[in-house]
Amino acid sequence: MSEIFVLLIWALQAYQLILLARVLMSWIPNLDPNNPIARFLYQATEPVLAPIRNALPPLGGIDLSPLVVFLGISVLMQLVL
Repeated sequence: MSEIFVLLIWALQAYQLILLARVLMSWIPNLDPNNPIARFLYQATEPVLAPIRNALPPLGGIDLSPLVVFLGISVLMQLVL
C-alpha cells in the first residue's frame, strides 16, 4: 500500500479519536469551555460537524452529527483500503 494511503488512514483514525474525545467531553458537566483541550477539540471538529448538524435535525434532542461523521470516515477508510 502506498505511503499516501497509509498516511490518509492514519489521519482518519486520528480524527476519529479527536471526535470521540469531543463526544465524551460533551457528557462532562461543568467543563470549562476555555480549557485549551476543550477549545482544540471544538475547533478541530466543529467545521465538519456544523454542516451536518444544520442538515440533520436533532432526533429527540440527540445530536446525530458525530455518528454521521463516524460512519462517513469508516466508509472512506474502506474505500481507501
